[in-house]
Amino acid sequence: MAIRKEERIGGQRLILGDCLEVMPLLGKVDAVVTDPPYGVEFAGKTAKQRDGTVKRGKSGYSSAFEDTPEYIDDVVVYAINSCIGHVRSMAVTPGTRNAFLYPPPDDIGCFYSAAGTGLGRWGFSCSQPILFYGKDPYLMHGAGGRANSLGQSYPNSANKFGHPCAKPLPQMLWLVNRATWPGDVVLDMFMGSGTTLVACQKLGRQGIGIELDPDYFEIACKRVDEATRQPDLFVEPVKAPVQEGFDL
Repeated sequence: MAIRKEERIGGQRLILGDCLEVMPLLGKVDAVVTDPPYGVEFAGKTAKQRDGTVKRGKSGYSSAFEDTPEYIDDVVVYAINSCIGHVRSMAVTPGTRNAFLYPPPDDIGCFYSAAGTGLGRWGFSCSQPILFYGKDPYLMHGAGGRANSLGQSYPNSANKFGHPCAKPLPQMLWLVNRATWPGDVVLDMFMGSGTTLVACQKLGRQGIGIELDPDYFEIACKRVDEATRQPDLFVEPVKAPVQEGFDL
């Protein structure tokens, strides 16, 4: 069974299952915003919290798959290629280690942090790439150009959500707003702890998230539910997702 579990919370649709099996079953999707696994083969990653405590992730990135470059090439890149030409816009954060496995993007931006985002092979990495595919929604709608990158000017408290490398919410709020347009249906086929769908809920976008790991799926459901209870007063409430034909 492709869809093992499904929850509809606020304007968001959360699906537990294998994205390669679920994606052909989805309704219409306008844009993709996703933060796939990086394929760095880490186990039990630890992250220091702002309160001084240290949080250890599960052994390996997830119990549901192997965190290897082979997985990135066989599953993640395959899923990205499946969307090219079928959605108007796509923004992908691939990490640095395996970024060159991905199909050539139409543009490249980044998240930049002068303080560093982690230790790489040449010292502290200060940027994380963003691969853009398809059309810029702002230029397409005649709304002028926008920056394709974001500098970090906020605390990173993302690891408190029980995921070893969750994106900070301000990053995903910016990226969802940058890569999508009001009224869009947004897909995140590597949902993780649900940050993209939380951003969609807060920005008034309909989101569809797919996650293979049951633990992260439950975390995502809880976070999206909390986001619906704290609506943005300046954003129109999100309409419930409507299933339509989507040929992948």
